[in-house]
Amino acid sequence: MEDHHIDLLAFGAHADDVEIGMGATIAKYTKQGKKVVICDLTKAELSSNGTVEIRNREAKEAAEILGVTVRETLDLPDRGLFLTASYIQAAAEMIRKYKPQIVFAPYWDDRHPDHGNCARLVEEAVFSAGIKKYSANGEAHKVKNTYFYLINSTVKPDFLIDISEYMEQKTASLNAYKSQFIKDEHTIDTPLVNGYIEMIQAREKLHGTQAGVLYAEGFKSKNPLVINSDLFGE
Repeated sequence: MEDHHIDLLAFGAHADDVEIGMGATIAKYTKQGKKVVICDLTKAELSSNGTVEIRNREAKEAAEILGVTVRETLDLPDRGLFLTASYIQAAAEMIRKYKPQIVFAPYWDDRHPDHGNCARLVEEAVFSAGIKKYSANGEAHKVKNTYFYLINSTVKPDFLIDISEYMEQKTASLNAYKSQFIKDEHTIDTPLVNGYIEMIQAREKLHGTQAGVLYAEGFKSKNPLVINSDLFGE
């Protein structure tokens, strides 16, 4: 297995999870030259709209819009992301393969059980990937930090990232998922096709207001944040 050393690895249960939660943050970091990889755990085969093939094309387009280095898809079962040894191993092997400094996963408390299950799977994988004797492909790798992005949750974030200059890129990445967010005559009616993108824009606007900027994305952390040098801002 080829080894890389990237800056950020973002896991999602389905293609579009990462874009919803932190698309603009990814655009911000790739603009700074950071290497970002997205890993979708499933092919989203149970989605009400679109097909696996369409979703795959849309995911590639969204990744290009955000400047992502690589997008990987694991073939774990949609609606079956349970804590099993083999699923944890699959995610741990991704971590060992790319050796990210920081890992992101969906916030664990979300109305869609797959998102919470993805968070728990990734937490287990982060821990296991760092254990030398853990049986999985690749060398042991310890991640510096794991953070959680928001999908459907309106919980108060632990920290915000100013994405004022990257909101348009985030919106473009979401619009790439026409099968999920855009209504046509074949669309099955779901919350996603009824103003979902506008709702996400409004949420990031609200987060921005809390931070005194135009737009911000919110994140949760299980550990206290350590501030070294930027206590007085940039």
